[in-house]
Amino acid sequence: MKTSIRKCTLEDLQLLQDIGTETYNETYSHLNTPENIHEYLETAFNTEQLTKELSNPSSTFLFQYVDNMLTGYLKVNEGKAQTYEIGDNALEIERIYVKNTFHEKGLGKLLLQTGIDIARERNKSEIWLGIWRKNKNAIDFHQKMGFEKRGDYSIFIGDEEQNNYIMVKHLQ
Repeated sequence: MKTSIRKCTLEDLQLLQDIGTETYNETYSHLNTPENIHEYLETAFNTEQLTKELSNPSSTFLFQYVDNMLTGYLKVNEGKAQTYEIGDNALEIERIYVKNTFHEKGLGKLLLQTGIDIARERNKSEIWLGIWRKNKNAIDFHQKMGFEKRGDYSIFIGDEEQNNYIMVKHLQ
């Protein structure tokens, strides 16, 4: 299994929309109403929104490939691009997704390590992410990887308020 990671560009917009909607659906559609999922996907992955995010110099999208097949992606933010201010020297992992058919192969860990490596390259002292409280697998995975709960926040997916943990890892 040969893996590679490459940075996304505006030319990758359609690929990003495809993998973003596919992996979000796989991860959350069974926990939300079809209407709420549809509304979220239309908002988060429309052409205008993704063009804005891809054009932001404080955000970076990376694609993960296995044997030349797109299997997952990662989005990191720093500075004002972060969802919440955690600290002056923090990097956010806003999105980290792997297609269901590639789970249990260490690919999520590889993407997470890529995010950690980026944070270290940029001299950040912490890396953080938000995880929905109902996503026990993700919470357990990140705790195993050294992340600790530091707070919480809420977002709306359609008409449902969803509570997320803020999980932070201190980098030595």
